[in-house]
Amino acid sequence: MDQETQVTQPSAQVPVHHGVDRARFESEIVPLGRPAVLKGLVDDWPAVSLARTSPRTFADYLLSYDSGTPVRAFFGEPETGGRFGYSDDLKGFNHEQRSISLKSLLDQVLNRDSGGEQGHIYAGGVPLPKVLPGMAEAHPMPLLDPDKERLTSLWIGNRSRTAAHWDLAQNLACVVAGRRRFTLFPPDQIGNLYVGPIDLTLAGQPISLVDIVEPDFERHPKYRSALAVAEVAELEPGDALYLPSLWWHHVESLEDFGAMINLWWRDGPEYLTTPMLTMLHALLTIRDLPPGERQQWRTFFDHYIFQTGDDPVAHLPPDARGILGSMTGSIRARIKAILLQSLQR
Repeated sequence: MDQETQVTQPSAQVPVHHGVDRARFESEIVPLGRPAVLKGLVDDWPAVSLARTSPRTFADYLLSYDSGTPVRAFFGEPETGGRFGYSDDLKGFNHEQRSISLKSLLDQVLNRDSGGEQGHIYAGGVPLPKVLPGMAEAHPMPLLDPDKERLTSLWIGNRSRTAAHWDLAQNLACVVAGRRRFTLFPPDQIGNLYVGPIDLTLAGQPISLVDIVEPDFERHPKYRSALAVAEVAELEPGDALYLPSLWWHHVESLEDFGAMINLWWRDGPEYLTTPMLTMLHALLTIRDLPPGERQQWRTFFDHYIFQTGDDPVAHLPPDARGILGSMTGSIRARIKAILLQSLQR
């Protein structure tokens, strides 16, 4: 098949749901573990109404909450096409990152044309409680328990493309201004997405090197397999996307001015931290073992951690299970002490 005629974009659409309330969200949508478009979920947010009036009206509204805390902004030259990523040698980036005031950011975004001759700009992960105190409270999320700990942040800019990446937390991405296109891949597509360095990232998470808009199948042939299972969602202001943990997502801002509010949260015990730390530790302890021995350690992990069989400690009295017992403060402290001691050798 010729390069010009082969399929380059996903045909499957993320399911769209209307009139979703918290009960339905918790009982029908979250348990599926799949993305879902929640049509019109935040239509009644003040920010959405003001953004529909004009970008400047929305910008003035944001500034009414501004604490003066600087934000980190990304600046790309016109030739990037709004695609923020690595330099050609993968040792740096194809854009500039710098800290600026929210007012300066908004002025520059509003005064740039289409991301064309004057380039592309956006700021992501702007924490509302720190930068815009009070704004999160003015925009309640009816699908989440009010007492659930969450991270609420703002994304704002002109036409831009965020490379495919995953997030540890679950996410409700709520479009406030402009249209957004999400291209989504299941977590198991990691081997087909040509992921860049995990210790040199744009904003914390590893990213795919594939240009999702104009993929190069000669350079990234396995991407065809990822494309075959990809789904796309196009969101308008007032729409939200539910994104389960670890799903890969590429995000495009499709208009000259766009804004989105994200709400991230995790389920599980409060003591849990990122499993990425486990993977980093495994680089020191498992990856370079002889293949046979490495495979045996997979069996141990399945037994004790993933618990694919019977309860691994059912045969032990509760007071004799040591660090394998139910997690307590003292057990956490003991595990950390063992790890710290081993890493300091």
